[in-house]
Amino acid sequence: MGLKKSDSEVYRDLLLELQSRVRGDVRQLTSGALGDGDGNGESKSPTHLAERGTDAYEQDFSLRVAENDQELLGEIKDALVKLKEGRFGLCEVCVEEGKSATKSTIGKARLRAIPYARNCIECERKREELYT
Repeated sequence: MGLKKSDSEVYRDLLLELQSRVRGDVRQLTSGALGDGDGNGESKSPTHLAERGTDAYEQDFSLRVAENDQELLGEIKDALVKLKEGRFGLCEVCVEEGKSATKSTIGKARLRAIPYARNCIECERKREELYT
């Protein structure tokens, strides 16, 4: 894509900020779901059966969100590698199909919104149509 140095720095900063925020979310969700107390020496173990069900649901939900966030961290890491290697902002599908460099770029607006995007909007729409 041949990003300008200033653009490259902007995307790197966006990715690093997002990575930091998501890591914090994962830590908080995981410790909250797996923690055994509230920090005051009191147990979180519910005594009523309905409370146990609610706690199990909340724990499962938190762990699933943390798992999704872990996947997002992988996407961010991949985007940072692409940025370093000069491949950032290229649509993976278009590149695989052999389209020219100008036709295989991901728009700046999309990258600002989703800096770890792998595909241009057109290719992403096609991919989503296959799964819906």
